[in-house]
Amino acid sequence: MTLSNLPPLVTVFGGSGFVGRHVVRALARRGFRIRVAVRRPDLAGFLQPLGNVGQISFVQANLRYRQSVDAAVQGSDHVVNCVGILFEAGRNTFDAVQDFGARAVAEAARSVGASLTHVSAIGADAGSGSIYAQSKAKAEKAVMEITPDAVILRPSIVFGPEDGFFNKFAQMSRFSPALPLVGGGKTAFQPVYVADVAEAVAKAVEGKVEKGRIYELGGPEVLTFRQCLEIMLKAIDRKRALITLPFGAASLIGSIASMVPLIAPPLTSDQVTLLKSDNVVSPAAEAEGRTFKAFGIEPTLVEAIIPSYLVRYRPQGQYTRSGKAA
Repeated sequence: MTLSNLPPLVTVFGGSGFVGRHVVRALARRGFRIRVAVRRPDLAGFLQPLGNVGQISFVQANLRYRQSVDAAVQGSDHVVNCVGILFEAGRNTFDAVQDFGARAVAEAARSVGASLTHVSAIGADAGSGSIYAQSKAKAEKAVMEITPDAVILRPSIVFGPEDGFFNKFAQMSRFSPALPLVGGGKTAFQPVYVADVAEAVAKAVEGKVEKGRIYELGGPEVLTFRQCLEIMLKAIDRKRALITLPFGAASLIGSIASMVPLIAPPLTSDQVTLLKSDNVVSPAAEAEGRTFKAFGIEPTLVEAIIPSYLVRYRPQGQYTRSGKAA
């Protein structure tokens, strides 16, 4: 195979993360050459079996350092940015990673003539009280100004084998007799399967959707926080009390937890602020077809997937008898 007929090269920033690893798998199945840009390439080797020999390569890049971003995109035909953080730690602030970092990726992609797919989040809002949501909105604005033909994807809460939502509460249920319902558990989500999000990214890379638009990706069901925990408890065959935790108390706990050094906080005050707003596809996106429908993807139900990876949280693992809740 000569250089002129090599498959397109896609650089994936954050390719070893939760969403990123599934994006790499979806792209590998389509035959793309993939360059995974991560801070620690030595820890991303688990991705290599997802493709053929030589199909997946690695490069060191940190979105806070523009020079590394520019180097990572050299020769790319398409760039995907999957980098995102749920809480701030040290120099990895929301503005540094999700605003400045997104700008750096967009400018680097433009400089080499590569198209761009940017993974954002439902809830991105410059007027939000959440710093996370503000930084996501700033990033979207910058991406569209720098690369007007970019595709931006806003998923709702993402679930899958490595998720930080169902796994977190399932783990908590192993030791705690009760689980907290922040704000009464009334916040609405539209949980979306990570493999469906990855398929949407891959189709955007293939150019199968209109460019220069923001798409909102939600699952087939709108579920409250309470309903999500009830489904999770059913999947792991456990009975736990669901106790309301007022927003004020949750915010205080989050503030204290965030001050503990070197430990990922189970909750932050900024996340509590996010929980005050529903996380679902907007009526405007539905009306304009800026959803999974544009990609020809039928989203997957939560209950069809989570038992397959939450089984380890059952009292006797896979050997727990159905209906024998502990």
